Amino acid sequence: MCGLAGVIADRTLTPAQQQRLADAVAALHHRGPDGHGIHQQGPVGLVHTRLAIIDLAGGDQPLQSAASGLQAVVNGEIYNHVELREEFRRRGEPEPRSHSDCEALLQAYQVHGVPGLARLNGMFAAALHDPARRRLVLARDRLGIKPLYYARGAGCVVFGSELRAVLALLGHTPPLVADGIAQFFEHEFQGGEATAFEGVMRVPPGHALVIEEDGLQIRRERYWSLAEAPLRTWPASTRAEEADEAFTALMEQVMTEHLRADVPFGLLLSGGVDSGLLCALLTRMHGQPIESFSVGYATDDAAEAGRNELDAAEAVAARLGTRHTALRLAPGDLWRRLPHAVWATDELMRDHAVLPTLALGERASQSLKIVFTGEGGDEVFAGYGRYRRPALQRWLAGLRSPGSGGFRTRSLWPRAWQQAVFGPALQAASGGFRQPQIEAWQATPRNWTTLQRSQHGDLMTAVPDNLLVKADRSLMAFGIEGRVPFLDHRVVEFGLSLPDAWKVQGRIGKHFLRRWGLRHLPHDALFTPKKGFHVPMHWLLSGDFLKHLQAALARNAAVQQWLQPAGVARLIEVQQQTGAHTEALSAVLHFALWHRIQVEQGGRRPPAHAELLDYLQ
Repeated sequence: MCGLAGVIADRTLTPAQQQRLADAVAALHHRGPDGHGIHQQGPVGLVHTRLAIIDLAGGDQPLQSAASGLQAVVNGEIYNHVELREEFRRRGEPEPRSHSDCEALLQAYQVHGVPGLARLNGMFAAALHDPARRRLVLARDRLGIKPLYYARGAGCVVFGSELRAVLALLGHTPPLVADGIAQFFEHEFQGGEATAFEGVMRVPPGHALVIEEDGLQIRRERYWSLAEAPLRTWPASTRAEEADEAFTALMEQVMTEHLRADVPFGLLLSGGVDSGLLCALLTRMHGQPIESFSVGYATDDAAEAGRNELDAAEAVAARLGTRHTALRLAPGDLWRRLPHAVWATDELMRDHAVLPTLALGERASQSLKIVFTGEGGDEVFAGYGRYRRPALQRWLAGLRSPGSGGFRTRSLWPRAWQQAVFGPALQAASGGFRQPQIEAWQATPRNWTTLQRSQHGDLMTAVPDNLLVKADRSLMAFGIEGRVPFLDHRVVEFGLSLPDAWKVQGRIGKHFLRRWGLRHLPHDALFTPKKGFHVPMHWLLSGDFLKHLQAALARNAAVQQWLQPAGVARLIEVQQQTGAHTEALSAVLHFALWHRIQVEQGGRRPPAHAELLDYLQ
């Protein structure tokens, strides 16, 4: 787990571009605090910051192939590197220079070219310089677990694990794009390939971009598509026991690969089904107690205490004998983390679960470099309530907003408040958040069910552009690798293949996983209604703080440029009177913070605990 960045120019790198490689190292230091490497050859410069997980002594990057001169920098883990190494040895391929798992990516490309990426089980972003073919290849894993961005500069293409590295290599901050900001306000994140910065793009999951040295032409190659994956079929005569056995064998293989590391690991334990099952599997397969971490609130608020999952997490930890740490956060601790959370997220994305995840990452980093998390279980096995909406409700939503089968059609902002708060450019861009969802829906086979198509929509949009942004950036901000077994592509394909009736029964989602899990955990731990981790923003957006916030936002550059200050002031007044617009107001607050930190201050890192209003004045 690391950070990577680099540049390919239309001629030999200039002194300015060489200096910017060093700037990219500084921008990505938090992702790789154990060391860094820089490779320069002709028009190509590669940067790597390392978090040492496998082959601690010999796994420094950039990696180099002695046989072909290939150079590569990789962020992530290739879990099946043991099997691939043996396969390439039997083929008579040259031995790798190190025992790093990332050597498998270099070998797979060397033998098979870009299609060789489909041989890799893992999470990765990579840049490979192929001097023989005079090209650079940028690649990203199937589900977008690891981030990778790129942009065209003056006579070059730059790329990096985070936006701040790309901006450092460009040497300037591009203007913002109204569509990206509008998507953020209406949908909490921006989906698709574009980002909020003009010309700065995401490498799509499951793709490689081939950049030719001659002319810097970019050609894309897709090596995996969930919509085209050969999903398993389940005859009507299939017994539940047969599906259970198949899933057991799959999870044994997936977890065996995910457990490969040369450093200790732990688990973020929420008290829900997914992390509870991971805890059971890790404990059994590791053979000794693991460290686990959970988080909740120190509060007298009875409503919030009732949503706390600390007791459920501690019950699982006690049952499985983990070395458990429970964090209890006071409201003030959350708010002082908000500037750092906005910086850590990097993207213009608002998921307040970043706040407790940062607290967990900071605590886990005191003893570990790896934590497992349950991300993806709800999307893969259909746990969310949005997958169980009545057919009539979906049909009506589809009539109002066609293109996605009535799935994810609503803006988070009522039209009246859009008109009052959004500036003219954002009003013109309103509704664009639906396009990535429509494209994901339309890409699926017509014989797929509505449930499968809805799951696919989330797996192609909300998962890489929201859920995994939170998971990757929150943990990497403190040099922690997050492993997400439920988003292994084989598990994803298995979950999509299951008949709807096995996944959803009445008002119970994720039924297959819950029932399968009974071999590991008691019924109460698996069939208790889902709580989720709620962040009580109403604690902050109330009382005297709103008066200070109103004064600060009135002077904020982002509000003045993109919103209507009078509308923002009215929103605050109504929030103060009724408390009814917490989500809308928190979006304005987040955007103002993000703009101040990422745009006006050039991505300068705030302390982990800071005074919130200091970043809005």
